[in-house]
Amino acid sequence: MVSTPLSRRQWLALSGSSLAASMLRGDEPTSGTGENDSANEMPPFAPTYTSGKEFNWQFGMTLQTPVTFTSGLVTFPVPMEWPEQSVTLGTRDVSGQITQMQVRDLPGGARQVVIGIARMTANSSANVLLNYRIEKRNIVAPTETDSLVIPTRVPRDMRSYMGSSPMIDNTNREIRNLSRQLESEKQEGESAWQTVRRIYDRVREKVTYTEGPIRNASDALKDGKGDCEDMTSLFVALCRNAKIPARMVWIPGHCYPEFYLERDGGGNESGHWYPCQAAGTEQFGEMQEDRPVLQKGDRFKVPEHRKIVRYVSEYFRCDRRGKGSPKIDFVRELQS
Repeated sequence: MVSTPLSRRQWLALSGSSLAASMLRGDEPTSGTGENDSANEMPPFAPTYTSGKEFNWQFGMTLQTPVTFTSGLVTFPVPMEWPEQSVTLGTRDVSGQITQMQVRDLPGGARQVVIGIARMTANSSANVLLNYRIEKRNIVAPTETDSLVIPTRVPRDMRSYMGSSPMIDNTNREIRNLSRQLESEKQEGESAWQTVRRIYDRVREKVTYTEGPIRNASDALKDGKGDCEDMTSLFVALCRNAKIPARMVWIPGHCYPEFYLERDGGGNESGHWYPCQAAGTEQFGEMQEDRPVLQKGDRFKVPEHRKIVRYVSEYFRCDRRGKGSPKIDFVRELQS
C-alpha cells in the first residue's frame, strides 16, 4: 500500500454527504452559512467587515502512475464560508479514472474533497482541479468592548476550544504557572477584553518570532522563541486556561488565533469570535488579511487518521499491483 499524508510544513507551503454526481455534472455544491453572519447593522460589541476583495484560487490534485493500483483514496481540504469570506465554486477539470467524488465537512471547521479511484491502470493520469472565487473581507475591531464577558457556559459544539489539542499543551506546568501569574495580575474592574489583551501582550513579550521546527506551546514558552504556529498555540493555551474559548485559524503560509467573548447577559447568542495576530504586525480584535481561511480549529477527527490532528492535510493512499509508485501533486494556487 502507498500512503502519502503531507506534513504540516508541506501543507502550509503549498500556496506560498455525497456530492459526486452534482460535482461531476457541474452543479454548485451547497456552501456553509458560516457563523454569526454579518447583518446590515451590527451591535458595537461585534466585529464588522469591510467590503470584499475577489480572488481566484485553484485547489485539487494531479496524479500519474506507472503501475496499476486499486482502492485509491485522495483527500484535500478546500475553503468554506466564514463571516469574513464568501466562497463560490466555479469551473472544474475532472478527468481520468475517477469513480467517486464527494465533499465532506468535518466537525469544527474544515471541509474536504474526497476522491475514490476503484482502479487506475498503469501509465495513466487523472486530474481534479477546482476553481474557486473567494471574496475576502477584512475584520474590523468592535467599537465598544466593556460589555464583553467570558462565557459562563460554553456550548457543546465549542467545548473542543477549551481543552488540550495536539501541540497545545495547556496543562503543562510552565504554562499553568504563567496562567496563574496572569490571573494574579488582574486588576479590579478589568474587562474580559483587557484580560485577553494582557494574554496577547504577554505572549509577544515572552516569545520572539523565530522560524523553527514543529513544537509544543510549552517549548516556545521555555525557549523564548517560536514561529507563528508556536506563538498562536501558546496564546490559545493561555486563553483556554483562563476559561476563554480560543482556536487556531489556518491560512496559506500562516496561522493566527481567535478568541470568543459574549455580551454581558446576552448568552451564547450574543457571542462572537475575535481574531488577533500572535506573530507579526500587531493586530488585536481585527484582521487585515487577503489570504483565504483554509480551516478553523486545532482538534479534528479525520476518518483516515487514527489520532486527533490539529490541521487537515492532503492525503493519498492506494494498493499497488506491481513495482513503481504513483506520483501525486496537490494544487493550491492563487490564479488572480
